[in-house]
Amino acid sequence: MILSIYEHRSELPVSVDKAFAWHERTGAFERLAPPWRVPKVLERSGLIADGSEVTVAVPLGPFRTRWTVRHFDYEINRRFRDRQVRGPFAKWVHTHGFEAIDDRRCRITDHIEYAVPLGGVGRVLGGRMIRRMLQRDTAYRHRTIADDLALHGRFADRPRLTVAITGASGLIGQGLSALLSTGGHRVIRLVRHPPTAADESQWDPACGLIDAGAMAPVDAVVHLAGENIATGRWTQRKMRAIRESRVDATRALVASFDRLPRRPRVMITASAMGYYASDSRKPLDETGGPGTGFLAEVSREWEKAAMSAADAGVRVVPMRIGLVLTPRGGALQKMLPPAQMGLGGMLGRGDRYMSWISHDDTIGGIYHALMDDRLSGPVNLVGPMPATANEFIATLGRVLGRPVLGWMPKTLGRAALGGMAHEVLEASYRIHPGRLLGADYGFRHANLEACLRHVLGRVGPDGG
Repeated sequence: MILSIYEHRSELPVSVDKAFAWHERTGAFERLAPPWRVPKVLERSGLIADGSEVTVAVPLGPFRTRWTVRHFDYEINRRFRDRQVRGPFAKWVHTHGFEAIDDRRCRITDHIEYAVPLGGVGRVLGGRMIRRMLQRDTAYRHRTIADDLALHGRFADRPRLTVAITGASGLIGQGLSALLSTGGHRVIRLVRHPPTAADESQWDPACGLIDAGAMAPVDAVVHLAGENIATGRWTQRKMRAIRESRVDATRALVASFDRLPRRPRVMITASAMGYYASDSRKPLDETGGPGTGFLAEVSREWEKAAMSAADAGVRVVPMRIGLVLTPRGGALQKMLPPAQMGLGGMLGRGDRYMSWISHDDTIGGIYHALMDDRLSGPVNLVGPMPATANEFIATLGRVLGRPVLGWMPKTLGRAALGGMAHEVLEASYRIHPGRLLGADYGFRHANLEACLRHVLGRVGPDGG
């Protein structure tokens, strides 16, 4: 067996106990999973204490392979380790090390000892690929840890919250749940089915069902649930489902607050940049008027339903969300296959504006709105630097190392994008996040290229 060693170190501007505590909390595993290769958790017992195990299905080319690791050698504020029990490596031992520099700084180290199957042959065939994978993964994780701790640090003097989330199984909901949990907050996931986990509580907007007992300690509600607008054609049936799942469900949720022992202090609700006119050329902040058409109409009614909670003293923040960039879903996931083949034409007219935002800034902006009492009323949840379609596809091609050589017919683009075809192919949204910037939110990814490199793991001159 030929053993290889890889190590990655970073300094963090927090005490060692804060850095270690972050790793001990529910959600750390999810926050550290690279979005370009997300493992599916199959079984889990415990977190990082000795004897804890996790079994995941990890992507390996077009296939997935099962990988089980068990934690050992836990020492608080010093280290925890995991070793492979079953999986793709001949050997795998990962040491997560923590070292205090002073009271306000620490050093974290990922030290990995591994051996690939087939000895020297396996090392020749796959050694470079695995080392590159480790470089990309650990760099992503260390950036995420540093950015998350910085965000939590801004509100360290505020009480920890109990937050109920609808749509917690979606891309935004999953990420927000993990971000909140690692910050020491308690998350209650509102689900339509009978609860199957300790952190779940049942609600059904169709019949007004909500568990008042489980909701009693709730300080805040984040309402993300709604029919997916990005899938399928917008038939009359689809549009009715979109409206009911947003407008009617929001009304029912707000009405249910009257049956709780106490109302939540704040309600964050998803809205859409589709609230605005879809041909904007000049930057629009939150004072911009509404547009016309189905999505604008739904967004207006959606926000009106949410804002009714303000009459009862709840701080309500509708978040007008832009194009959320992650390879795990949404527009970017659908753009990647043609972009990797050098086709960019699915982005339609090249001078249109696309108001994008990274997934991390989406959940970071929601977190900031939860914690910052200065924010009330509509907030544009978009990045500060919208790009034209030409700029977007050129940047994506540069990040992928695949220059755009041809154009995809719009008909194929519509087929690929489904319900979001109008947003990606035709609409022009040049939206400005005025209120977030006014509340001193610090964007992790203000620059499109930096965002794409981060979410695709292409950071660095060699793309590693």
